[in-house]
Amino acid sequence: MNAIWKFFTSLRLTVACLGFGIILVWIGTVAQADEGLYQAQARYFKQWYVWGVTLWGNRIPILLPGGYLLGVLLIVNLVAAHIKRFEWAWKKVGIHLTHAGVVLMLIGQLFTDQFSQETQMRFSEGETRSYSASGMEYELAFISDLDAKNAEVVAVPAAMLAAGGEIRHEKLPFTIRVKEYWPNSDPSFRAPMNSKDAPLTDKGVAQHFDFKSSPEKHSMDEKNVPTAVLEFVSPAGSLGTWVAPGWAGDEAMVVALRRSYERQAGRETAVKIASQLTEPQVIEANGRKYTFSLRPTRAYKPFSVTLLKTAHDVYPGTEIPKNFSSRVRLENPGAGENREVDIYMNNPLRYEGLTFYQYQMDQDELAANRGTSTLQVVRNPSWLAPYIGCIIVGIGMTWQFLYHLAGFIRKRAAQPLPA
Repeated sequence: MNAIWKFFTSLRLTVACLGFGIILVWIGTVAQADEGLYQAQARYFKQWYVWGVTLWGNRIPILLPGGYLLGVLLIVNLVAAHIKRFEWAWKKVGIHLTHAGVVLMLIGQLFTDQFSQETQMRFSEGETRSYSASGMEYELAFISDLDAKNAEVVAVPAAMLAAGGEIRHEKLPFTIRVKEYWPNSDPSFRAPMNSKDAPLTDKGVAQHFDFKSSPEKHSMDEKNVPTAVLEFVSPAGSLGTWVAPGWAGDEAMVVALRRSYERQAGRETAVKIASQLTEPQVIEANGRKYTFSLRPTRAYKPFSVTLLKTAHDVYPGTEIPKNFSSRVRLENPGAGENREVDIYMNNPLRYEGLTFYQYQMDQDELAANRGTSTLQVVRNPSWLAPYIGCIIVGIGMTWQFLYHLAGFIRKRAAQPLPA
């Protein structure tokens, strides 16, 4: 036990952790060029250990401690060393406060990483949303009507599709058999005169579109859109093979694809192509119909937000944004709340543990140029931790400085003046 206690209170452990932290930050930063920001964050900083690093396109097989391991070791080392060397004295109060603030910031960052959630709420003027959607993660959603007012949704995370094999759910009367899953894909319209090859499947959207696997993108300005080839099998037999493209279930990608075809073939043709892409795909089993789509993962809310009006101001004579703002109506029948709120840059809406930031602004050309707004929705239960931690550290350092300054002044005052 003495050896373990000595290890965790050692200054050498502190120096080693800080040294490995510097190395890990440098490697993770360089690796972003090949792996992308989010992948590099997940692989180097959100792991207990790292096996193999990517530098300038080369894979180097080395073992390093991950961000989680370094963070936990630093917290344990700091707390253990503080307990071992703890001494109550006024001259030590600043040091105690500074250590407490640093520990709070480290623990707060760990909680933020584990429990924070970032999603987006995209809607046009007049539309209402009671959910936000992930910008990166997808789910295979099955929707069936329970009655005239209610529907049942069963969502399968895309990570389960990527694993392949068969997927079963107690509320689905069929088995999902994954034939193909592409983390990124490209669509192409099957023009009647140019389609020589057979469709990818014999049902659904594959009659109008072809999809193929594409290399994963790592740029911050690009997005990976998955596609899955699925067979649904009921006890009575196969319900057919279908394509579930993320392109059809992601509203932002549908808009981007429609605009691309609009530049090539005109608005009327682009609208027709987009409608064929988003046409609902329905299967029937046990007398119930199930509409399915591969869409961004949704987080449902117990309240609704309606976009009333958008404003997009730029500096005169330029295209440089000056201000984005969205006026929304917030309705929560359970809390008896119904009010209007303005959300704009540096003025988010905080409600029910969520923070709504103004993220993007656009125009919906197909709806009389209605304004379209995207709000970034952030849930971070430990968002106050870094602020409180910084305040405690600041108080501790100020106390320590003033205490020593007062002592220095007293000593100077006690010294006799030179003759």
